[in-house]
Amino acid sequence: MGEAIKNRYEFVVLFDVENGNPNGDPDAGNMPRIDPESGLGIVTDVCLKRKIRNYIETVKEDEKGYKIYIKEDVPLNRSDREACTSVGVQETDEKKVTEALKKLKKNEPGTDEKLRDYMCSNFYDIRAFGAVMTTFVKAALNCGQVRGPVQIGFARSIDPVMSQEVTITRVAITTEKDAENKSTEMGRKSIVPYGLYRVEGYISANLARRVTGFSEDDLELLWEAIINMFEHDHSAARGKMAVRELIAFKHSKELGDCPAYKLFDAVEVIKKENVFYPRKYQDYVVKVHEEEIPDSVEVKRMI
Repeated sequence: MGEAIKNRYEFVVLFDVENGNPNGDPDAGNMPRIDPESGLGIVTDVCLKRKIRNYIETVKEDEKGYKIYIKEDVPLNRSDREACTSVGVQETDEKKVTEALKKLKKNEPGTDEKLRDYMCSNFYDIRAFGAVMTTFVKAALNCGQVRGPVQIGFARSIDPVMSQEVTITRVAITTEKDAENKSTEMGRKSIVPYGLYRVEGYISANLARRVTGFSEDDLELLWEAIINMFEHDHSAARGKMAVRELIAFKHSKELGDCPAYKLFDAVEVIKKENVFYPRKYQDYVVKVHEEEIPDSVEVKRMI
């Protein structure tokens, strides 16, 4: 995995959706998330990190150092116990594990660091995003909450989006009675006809060095995962989704050369003239105003 990164980064990602639901809201019948005041579409950070995790899991297939901690149907305690075993705690009962860890911490002051380092070195998403590890929290260990160097915000659409409900029919029948009645079922699905979304992210070299060890190899894998996060996750519900731009800003030093907002403000997405209802990526122009960016910050357009 190599040495921790030495430069601070910020990045901007532009992705779009066509005739799909990029992120359903369970509190609103799984309709697309929309800001009620502005009408702008929303995709949560949790949704985007899930796509990145899924890509890493698909590509690495639990390769050593690249396991995924937050996985569907896998209890977090199961992964935590791997770390417990590495420091000599062999108990399987949850209460006994907690007691054993508390006892170990009293006898060995470096237990926190050993457990944290084990989890960070084995699980890519902890190394990148951090995690709350419930087993260690219950044992009052400082390593229970790890703050990761990679932070991603909510994505918002460039222009207001409109959620449409599409009526669908189900011709497949379940029972013989349905066959006799020749009945079909009606249903609905919610879609966004088109939306271009923008999300901004941060990568702290300071946290990478001090806490998780997020390396240059991890960084390259992160860029690859962001670019391809929708390529292996297609479904009828999500429609056509694609990452259109990944613009990364590399500072010359660990703590950075300027505030992040100045770099984000330098990326401008403009709807073309005479386009009233955007329906494709080509209806927009993306400009990076490099004259507003300090010379010590390197700009990379990766797509």
